[in-house]
Amino acid sequence: MTPTTRPAPARGGLDRYFKITERGSSVEREIRGGVVTFFTMAYIVVLNPLILGFVKDADGHFLGGGAAPNLPAIAAGTALVAGVMTILMGVAANYPLALATGLGLNAFVAFSLATKMTWADAMGLVVLEGLIILVLVLTGFRKAVFHAVPAQLKIAISVGIGLFIALIGLVDSGFVRRTGTGPVPVELGIGGTLAGWPTLVFAVGMVVIVTLWVRKVRAAILISIVVMTVLAILVEAFAKVGPTVIPPDQTNPRGWNLNVPSWPSQLIDTPDLSTLGFNLLGSFGRIGVVSALLLVFTLMLSDFFDTMGTMTAIGAEAGLLDKEGTPPNSQMILVVDSIAAAAGGAAGVSSNTSYIESASGVGEGARTGLASVVTGVLFLLSMVFAPLVKIIPNEAAVPALVLVGFLMMQQVTDIDWEDLEVAIPAFLTIILMPFTYSISVGIGAGFVTWVLIQVVKGKTRSIHPLMWVVAAMFVIYFAIDPIKSILGAG
Repeated sequence: MTPTTRPAPARGGLDRYFKITERGSSVEREIRGGVVTFFTMAYIVVLNPLILGFVKDADGHFLGGGAAPNLPAIAAGTALVAGVMTILMGVAANYPLALATGLGLNAFVAFSLATKMTWADAMGLVVLEGLIILVLVLTGFRKAVFHAVPAQLKIAISVGIGLFIALIGLVDSGFVRRTGTGPVPVELGIGGTLAGWPTLVFAVGMVVIVTLWVRKVRAAILISIVVMTVLAILVEAFAKVGPTVIPPDQTNPRGWNLNVPSWPSQLIDTPDLSTLGFNLLGSFGRIGVVSALLLVFTLMLSDFFDTMGTMTAIGAEAGLLDKEGTPPNSQMILVVDSIAAAAGGAAGVSSNTSYIESASGVGEGARTGLASVVTGVLFLLSMVFAPLVKIIPNEAAVPALVLVGFLMMQQVTDIDWEDLEVAIPAFLTIILMPFTYSISVGIGAGFVTWVLIQVVKGKTRSIHPLMWVVAAMFVIYFAIDPIKSILGAG
């Protein structure tokens, strides 16, 4: 007599499509993770306009073509592209990875591109860069490069990114600050001491999130963000702290770093999408072919490797990597990311890329693309509910980044520190990401050093051909200014 077996629980279409049960998650966890990711990176809707909005192009125009900065339009465009591309990442790649305008890339577009040409020309270069990256993905080159990277260097990339996002959290909270003077570039608080109500909110937030996490409270990250936002609103109501920057030229070091937490008088607003539009090849006539191509190359290298590191780090944190350290659906992840780069330029809000802040949602339990769909929908809603997004100050949200940085740092034990061939490149990869505030610089230093050590030890046969190519590209990347001078590109 055959024993009866209990039938497997029925799975709905949503579960089957996103493989929620298969990846050990639940719809509740995916929704919670998507919400946490949104709150952790919603700052870009406010920050991107501040970076792009006050720069005049070579013709003296602000982004959007107006005679004055149009920050609401940039915010709406930023939220639109982030929402659409993050949903696409969730639906097409089934990966808990959110996308938005890339920090660093947007500053490069504003100060290195737009000042030499029109905004439409600059965004045309961004579109062109995204299309080139897409071709490299579709031909398999980008994925092949990813597979050519030694496994322990991939681990180092994840660890370095963990330290990098922890530093972002500490700096954005005011706990660590740039000195501007003195022998070291950063210091504790103001003048070596913690000062100001916002920093106190961050410190309390760290206590709350660590306490909840070690006690294994579900939704610890989301609870922390909500609780600290409420506390921040109360603090501002009674202490009248105000922002860090007070127009036109005053500063308040003890103020809120980005958003001033207060309940807005206006809850919704009609989106202004006047930034949409680009001129694909206008820059070639404006600054010359050589200069334009070098600018595209610089954009491309940063975009190319940032996403590789980010998707690996997210996959490692979520336990989704295979034995070679490769995420599932990696080809589609790279396709969506490439399309996002071009879409950001087409919308006039700079190149969009994958965000390491997605790790906060993974830390909350996200394992599938459903979390990305939730994050994307919230970005689209933020187009009209922008006043609500501005309630959450950095100081209430960034403790999540510090915690996730710790979680990613735990992978450091998987690196063989006795093997100098991998230990030295791994070390440089890890430390240079936070020290230079650039994921690409850390990856480049690690790759170049690894190839150099193999050559010095006479192990050139162990170097994958693509690693030679990538190392050479990074040498060009690091020496881009001298090369431009030699070529007369300025």
